[in-house]
This record gives sequence, structure tokens and C-alpha cells, in this order.
Amino acid sequence: MNPRPQSMEKLKWGIAHIYSSYNNTIIHITDLTGAETLSKASGGMVVKAHRMESSPTAAMSAAKIAAEGARDKGINALHIRVRAPGGHNGPSNTGPGSQAAIRSLSRMGFRIGNIDDVTTIPHDKCRKKGGKRGRRV
Repeated sequence: MNPRPQSMEKLKWGIAHIYSSYNNTIIHITDLTGAETLSKASGGMVVKAHRMESSPTAAMSAAKIAAEGARDKGINALHIRVRAPGGHNGPSNTGPGSQAAIRSLSRMGFRIGNIDDVTTIPHDKCRKKGGKRGRRV
């Protein structure tokens, strides 16, 4: 247990970049500039089956691995940036693992600062695939 209460403890901030799609969840923890990687983990590192990579359970385990690596480097507070595939033809909503990863990071004892959505938004779209009359099922 910490000898000092958390309010008196000096906070060392990092940024947790969480990329969550329907196929995988990637947690990447950097310093405040975003230039230096402190630790990273993904859903594929903790489960065997490919279909389980995006599950909340895999995201929680991956967040735990990434958090331990960041804790070893002295980070005790995190800003969180959540990203979905987005872009031109990708979905703009995050996969099922993003909420679980955030919850797991806060349970690991990190102080959570800002939570931002940094999904890319197109200002004008490329033409979607499927031809003139669309995809015929």
C-alpha cells in the first residue's frame, strides 16, 4: 500500500491509445508527447481463437498487460484516446472492447484524465464499392 494518499502523490501522465474495431482491440500507452512507446498489447496476444480477439474479456487482459508495462516505467495517470476504424468506408463506432479496456485501466489504479474520441471523420467520401446499382444480395 502507498505510504502517501493518492492526492499527495506526484502524478506522472501518459496517453493510452485504444484502437477498437470488430476484429481486434489494441492498447498502446505512450508518454505525453506520443513519441515514445511505454507499452502495448492487443487482444490477439492474450487469446488463441481469432474470433475472440475483439471480445471485452480479451480487451481487459490486454489492458492489464499494457498497464503493468506502463506502471513499471513510472506512469500513474492516463489520458485516454479511443479510436474506431472510421475513415471513408470503416464503421465510425468502436468495437466491444473499448469500454472494457477503459474500465480495466481504471481498476488497475490509474488516475484517468480526459477521454477523447479521435476517430477519423471524412470531410468528403470516396465512392463506395459495389457499382452503380449497389450490392445486390
